[in-house]
Amino acid sequence: MYFIEYLFVLLSAALLLQAAPLNERVVSSKCPSYTIINTRGTSESQGQSSGFRTMNSRITSQLSGGKIYSTRELESQDIIDKISSTMRSSPKECFVLQGYSQGAAATVNALAKLTGASFDAIMGVFLIGDPLRKSGLSCNVDNNGGTTTRNVNGLSAFGSAGIPSNWQGKMLEGDGVCDTTQGAGINAAHLQYSRDSPTQNLGTSFTVKQLGGSG
Repeated sequence: MYFIEYLFVLLSAALLLQAAPLNERVVSSKCPSYTIINTRGTSESQGQSSGFRTMNSRITSQLSGGKIYSTRELESQDIIDKISSTMRSSPKECFVLQGYSQGAAATVNALAKLTGASFDAIMGVFLIGDPLRKSGLSCNVDNNGGTTTRNVNGLSAFGSAGIPSNWQGKMLEGDGVCDTTQGAGINAAHLQYSRDSPTQNLGTSFTVKQLGGSG
């Protein structure tokens, strides 16, 4: 049985992190070539979600061989299709899945449909502001990697099958989309991820570690 780590993020606030110096860039023996599949939130324009730009800059500065793919549609099929098409030409490619808000929901919905080699190629999943978040999961961490947000549900959790039971992971505080104890819906906390230093640090270290770097 394969276990894949998640990191779901809810929130707290602060400063952007500095990008890692280029001279620290290394090749991972585990994942010399990798693709980060990034799925944005509802109101964001086409391209990378703002909540991941800083961490992705750090990740690709630390580990060579990385590509960022920003999904065209906010739906799970685009994620699945990208993995399938990439593996046809690069069967040893590694993947990390990222999603914010509606993009997090699309990522969760894609997970149950991934099997075989496509499943095995996923090294990690990092979600922020996930409306499908289920309470009580070990993958639910706050932005410091702690457990303060473990036992809260996302806005749409009760209408979703949630995360597949055979996946492991980690989640963040105050976001009304993924923590209904803070109110229901988009609030200031839901819009803070790109400026939250602990979130960016957590996403960077988690992803680098999952790809075989030092984290």
